[in-house]
Amino acid sequence: MANELMLKYGCNPNQKPSRVFMKDGGELPVTVLCGKPGYINLLDALNGYQLVRELKRATGLPAAASFKHVSPAGAAVGLPLTETLRKIYFVEKKAELSPLACAYARARGADRMSSFGDFISLSDVCDVPTARLISKEVSDGVIAPGYEEEALAILSQKRKGAYNVLKIDPDYAPAPVEQKDVYGVTFEQGRNELKIDEQLLQEIVTQNKELPESARRDLLISLITLKYTQSNSVCYAYDGQAIGIGAGQQSRIHCTRLAGNKADNWFLRQHPKVLGLKFVKGLGRADRDNAIDVYISEDWEDVLGDDVWDKTFAIRPVPLTREEKKAWLAQQGGVSLGSDAFFPFGDNIERAHKSGVQYIAQPCGSIRDDNVIEVCDKYNMVMVKTGIRLFHH
Repeated sequence: MANELMLKYGCNPNQKPSRVFMKDGGELPVTVLCGKPGYINLLDALNGYQLVRELKRATGLPAAASFKHVSPAGAAVGLPLTETLRKIYFVEKKAELSPLACAYARARGADRMSSFGDFISLSDVCDVPTARLISKEVSDGVIAPGYEEEALAILSQKRKGAYNVLKIDPDYAPAPVEQKDVYGVTFEQGRNELKIDEQLLQEIVTQNKELPESARRDLLISLITLKYTQSNSVCYAYDGQAIGIGAGQQSRIHCTRLAGNKADNWFLRQHPKVLGLKFVKGLGRADRDNAIDVYISEDWEDVLGDDVWDKTFAIRPVPLTREEKKAWLAQQGGVSLGSDAFFPFGDNIERAHKSGVQYIAQPCGSIRDDNVIEVCDKYNMVMVKTGIRLFHH
């Protein structure tokens, strides 16, 4: 290890010189095993690793995250994949899957459009099944506490040997106070060491107080994900993974809508018509993702001209109507939703209900808390008052 790492440039090519270093003169907790990571790569890597480390501690399961521009596009724990999930995540039927590989597939597959060119974070030593999945996707790099020998060999071949593979010291403990420079001014604050666990889920403020274990797990996933997401943010979680993250919005309702639309797309990818799409042989994953996204949208027939049809689909798809989408989404339920700050109006709950939300965790503290709780009660939702804010900037 070294106490300094020179970078090609900062956030943009004109921002030079650029480096990361330890102010105390100690060694960096990160070792570059392959490639040459950039400024944004390292921001994503270090934020993502903190997220998966906390998920592992909170759930006891291996965890993975997909980061883009200092916010997660997906985060998940290592629950088994159903046949449907294998299909929408492009995981081959015969592919060997470890718990960590399942976590990665879920994190990468939650929002495949946003995860294109991501930086991957893993809570555990990267094994061969996980490395094989990573090798098939477009990403900038991966960070993990270690790598099996064969797994490292697989990853080192990606991008003709230029793929970024980082190893982080799992025993590294940062200083309790952190600093950040903005416009020549140094900001200082205590690190956010808040422990997110089931103790935060004790105060239920709605009439319905039934909170099953699966919902507790998913609420923890949503809250820990929010801890490392640019604020304002909300996170929809289901079946051990984030399925919709709305990051960096100035309005809470816009977060809820953005994340809700992503959650809807995740469910719609599992619609029989989408699963039945027939693509031209050899079409790349990214092109398939783009086509599916357009197919699910309202104006897909206008967007895809005849020339694109011929290059994309082996058989012209039957339209997925608005009525069919609405009916499919109406069947979904049991979704958990976390918010990094209080909901100021009940409109957030109304929007969340449309995406199958049944369980909510938020700080509360709005002057309209009564209205927000009233809307939850209207839909027989369970709302937990955490009493804590999770802003991240």
